[in-house]
Amino acid sequence: MISVTNLTKKFDDKIVLQDISFEAKKGEIVGFLGLNGAGKTTTMRLMLGYLFPTSGMIEINGLSPEKNRLELLSKMGYLPENNPLYPEMKVTEYLDFIASLKHENNRESIMESVGLNDVQNTKIEELSRGYKQRVGLAAALCGNPEILILDEPTSGLDPIEQEKIRSLIKKISSKKTIIFSTHILSEIEEIADKLVIIHRGTVVFDGEKPKKKGAVETLFKRHVKE
Repeated sequence: MISVTNLTKKFDDKIVLQDISFEAKKGEIVGFLGLNGAGKTTTMRLMLGYLFPTSGMIEINGLSPEKNRLELLSKMGYLPENNPLYPEMKVTEYLDFIASLKHENNRESIMESVGLNDVQNTKIEELSRGYKQRVGLAAALCGNPEILILDEPTSGLDPIEQEKIRSLIKKISSKKTIIFSTHILSEIEEIADKLVIIHRGTVVFDGEKPKKKGAVETLFKRHVKE
């Protein structure tokens, strides 16, 4: 479970997040929405302990990312928006490296689940953006993490690839807590259990996903105005 309570983050005099609070429970896919610059990526980095809050608190399974970062990172998988990879390595070499760090013994099954078998001996620099996203997702899944934080996980994928990744995420979600950020509102409509919408550094909606087709877009536009 992730609990964010009265979280504020400043960079010098600029307030990026202001007093935000929300929860994400085990078995729940939380659609984390907002315009570019709303504070989504900063919030995710705070969850991972890459940044420290100015005030407020984050607890993940009862632990603090600030005080218990190494312990927490062993239980978390993260796919950042700008997927950092080692381009000179082959897919198998890179995932073997990640698997060794995260004590993962089923690297082959993870590669198969995200559709990497056909390119496993290809250098990462030679892959399409879609396949690079798959490599990043495979790395996030190594170690069977309890928490998954996915920032634009289907970015660059074609519609069929997007559906495969969404199906995989839904399949594994029952035993994990998943934060899923995307700009594709129809994707959130399909996959999320609840929504957290952030705008200009504050939470403007936190609740169940509306079930009516097209209702997520309507809700988003109502709460997010330039």
